[in-house]
Amino acid sequence: MEYAVAVDRFLAEAGLSAASQRVYRIALTTWAWMLVERESPVGESRRGAAAPVVPLGLVDSDAAPFRLAAGFAARETAVGARTANRELAILRSALSWWRARGWVASDPTVGIRRRAMSAVGAGAEPLSEEQARAVLRLRAPLREQALWHAVYDSGGGIERILALDVSDLDPSGRRTRPGAAGPALHWRPATGRLLALLAAGRPSGPLFLTDRRAPAGTPARNRCAVTGRARLSYRRAAEVFGEATRELDEEGRGWTLRRLRRG
Repeated sequence: MEYAVAVDRFLAEAGLSAASQRVYRIALTTWAWMLVERESPVGESRRGAAAPVVPLGLVDSDAAPFRLAAGFAARETAVGARTANRELAILRSALSWWRARGWVASDPTVGIRRRAMSAVGAGAEPLSEEQARAVLRLRAPLREQALWHAVYDSGGGIERILALDVSDLDPSGRRTRPGAAGPALHWRPATGRLLALLAAGRPSGPLFLTDRRAPAGTPARNRCAVTGRARLSYRRAAEVFGEATRELDEEGRGWTLRRLRRG
């Protein structure tokens, strides 16, 4: 069954008012974008956006818990804890209804915790120095090594680091250029070398890139002219970090990328 069809069936039986149905549909459509690792439309365009074509069975995939957890963290940053919690409750209502009918077998939101209202915009407790060092010792692709070292060394906002362009790097390799947006970010020589390797052969464009070519219509500022790939999103970066740190987390869930920042 297609995800959008399952949403229609759920809303038809939920006994909601027309206004509530619109809210539920918008929220459930947003979760569908997360399931396929694509950025959901924002602003007014989000209200009328159709859900991507997604098989409902993707909810039971091994990747679903990580994708939804990363998406939830991104939504909290974008819209605040109250709205993110409401959207989580809506998805859980739909999942419960679908499970009762045998359409899905699992609940990929089990590991997602509601955010405290007083903690809007606040990150989780930073990893200890020992935990952070364990992360930085993990065998990981160059992109992840460079990103994790930059986040840990600089203490800068993750969104800002992901927004860096190749041209923002200072030739010395240990900071961003003075002309880059915001205060300069500094890091250790080892991190500078990783970033230089990551940027090698690319004179401009996003510093951190996705593994795939950018979809049609991607703004030029978010697309590499050399490789054709798109700028890495926070959602994907957080998902990769969560998967990579499962072996280090005593609970086996993986840590959130925000916890890598120095306290």
